[in-house]
Amino acid sequence: MCGIWALFGSDECLSVQCLSAMKIGHRGPDAFRFENVNGFTNCCFGFHRLAIVDQLYGMQPLRVKKFPYLWLCYNGEIYNYKQLQKQFGFDYQTLVDGEVILHLYDRGGIEQTASMLDGVFAFILLDTANRKVFLGRDTYGIRPLFRVLTDDGFLGVCSEAKGLINLKHSMSFPPRVDPFLPGHYEVLDLKANGKVGSVELVKFHGPKDKPLHSDYDSLQNLPSGFDIETVKSNIRLLFENAVRKRLMTHRRIGCLLSGGLDSSLVAAMLLKLMKETDLLYPLQTFAIGMEDSPDLLAARKVAAHIGSEHHEVSFNSEEGIQALEDVIFCLETYDITTIRASVGMYLVSKYIRKNTDSVVIFSGEGSDELTQGYIYFHKAPTPEDAVEESERLLKELYLFDVLRADRTTAAHGLELRVPFLDHRFTSYYLSLPAELRIPKNGIEKHLLREAFQDTNLLPKEILWRPKEAFSDGLTSVKKSWFSILQDYIDLQVEDCLLEKAVERFPFNPPRTKEGYYYRQIFEKHYPGRSDWLPHYWMPKWIKATDPSARTLQHYKSAPKE
Repeated sequence: MCGIWALFGSDECLSVQCLSAMKIGHRGPDAFRFENVNGFTNCCFGFHRLAIVDQLYGMQPLRVKKFPYLWLCYNGEIYNYKQLQKQFGFDYQTLVDGEVILHLYDRGGIEQTASMLDGVFAFILLDTANRKVFLGRDTYGIRPLFRVLTDDGFLGVCSEAKGLINLKHSMSFPPRVDPFLPGHYEVLDLKANGKVGSVELVKFHGPKDKPLHSDYDSLQNLPSGFDIETVKSNIRLLFENAVRKRLMTHRRIGCLLSGGLDSSLVAAMLLKLMKETDLLYPLQTFAIGMEDSPDLLAARKVAAHIGSEHHEVSFNSEEGIQALEDVIFCLETYDITTIRASVGMYLVSKYIRKNTDSVVIFSGEGSDELTQGYIYFHKAPTPEDAVEESERLLKELYLFDVLRADRTTAAHGLELRVPFLDHRFTSYYLSLPAELRIPKNGIEKHLLREAFQDTNLLPKEILWRPKEAFSDGLTSVKKSWFSILQDYIDLQVEDCLLEKAVERFPFNPPRTKEGYYYRQIFEKHYPGRSDWLPHYWMPKWIKATDPSARTLQHYKSAPKE
């Protein structure tokens, strides 16, 4: 996890530039660099480093002797950089995985580069010889990227919007800040005065090259009429490889563990592979919750089963409520369900940073969207409707769950890794017949559970534990987290304010006092930026009045000890 920042064609003074760049310092607490581009006026890079690989030579903007005209500032991990080195004979000058971007670009241009990267990334690539600037972001937007582009050629780029919102440039008002679309790259011409122009935005597809890892050679093709055992074997194989490739780090690995299916599978597979690679430290797992939290009980069972060094983080309602403003500021959103779920993740990340030396943190994000894990999928009219909804959720991950997971961990200088969103794992799962992916026998994610049923990775009661949203599982079934929040906020927002919410907030007007409360805090820090959230996250196909899973008909509380 790092923070990248750049300005092209800026006439802001140096002090304003540095102040803007420092607003994302939490993303990279290990080192900072600010550098102007030689030969071009008003062009500069800022970089906050969280040293994960090549701690000696990993500073950015990354430049190598072979390509003195290329400047790279990126945040992410390219998991197939060694495979690409072997395939093309690249001569790397550092141990930094991102160096492969320079070699790929020199070899085949930006389109080939983007299509061959297997990993998560957000990058700014400057080619001073050809006067081009390139921006790129991974398929699901796991690594964040925002940009400002004005009609007169000013370009600002940053990992988080907060690093760009106070740049006034030459206009009398702040320029528009937008999230850069996942799965796209952008080409801009660069003039001698640092201005940019001639924009081309291109959607790209994931890596096209066949992986060199031998385990992929055993991936079986689906025969005509497909065989369920073959499907389950392929799911296990691809998931194992998704976790394995993410072991690439020189820093200690930890794992968030809610006790739900997704984080438990990640933790169990992670520990299995860590033992095989002879890492010299135990896996630390982290669970958070209040008194009587079903998540804490379930996570305890998983940790005992897999043998991790387990940490339980407790918090009370007052601590959670006090964290709300900090959480909304770090998130840059006012979405209700995102904020609810982020409080626990923010607090457990704070604990990890303060009390342990784990820096690379695994989690189970993306599984619910990919494998139709939300409870409302039980109400999908047809399997095809469920597939369409699953694909929509994946496309919008960068606005919701991926945003939450990135910002809450990055706020405390941690790096997040999400194996369920591995490109090859998601591609395979999405290629399966629609009927195979829907809930079965009243149980969501049935296929994923079946795939691991005979592996002994997890206790049976965890493998088949009913869906419990992260924000709900934090607290007792008797008193949900959303109820605690609503009881508090009901006293903070007067009825008359909610009645006039549409007048005050015409775009995405809040319909509840809770929504109004969050919106007020958001507007305090990011006035006029409500369009960053195109719509609230809500269940589909049902007349839901609240996004909490505990309000839905199919909700089943976790089994008690």
